[in-house]
Amino acid sequence: QVQLVESGGGLVQPGGSLRLSCAASGTIFRINGMGWYRQAPGKERELVARITSGGTTNVTDSVKGRFVISRDNAKNTVYLQMNSLEPEDTAVYYCNANIIPKYFGLREFEYWGQGTLVTVSS
Repeated sequence: QVQLVESGGGLVQPGGSLRLSCAASGTIFRINGMGWYRQAPGKERELVARITSGGTTNVTDSVKGRFVISRDNAKNTVYLQMNSLEPEDTAVYYCNANIIPKYFGLREFEYWGQGTLVTVSS
């Protein structure tokens, strides 16, 4: 059984910072791409940032220069450092990963975390 567990959300004032973490656990053979998505109230879920197993990143334009995605392959963990937060960043943030579990014919599956709420407000 593979699962993603997120942490680090909360309430922050505009201009502040938060760091989200997402740890993958279970019987894992390999983790390929990992990323963060977000869903604001009344809006569709959107990509925030992704990172390959080799460290290549892709960050959506609205957060470029403010958010940084990174990962620690030894810990099966992906991070999202969010700086200069704006009220428009308020959303539930979801971790996503493409994982090859053991014992399933080495096929890749997509996994999602449960989501963590980030609220940017004064």
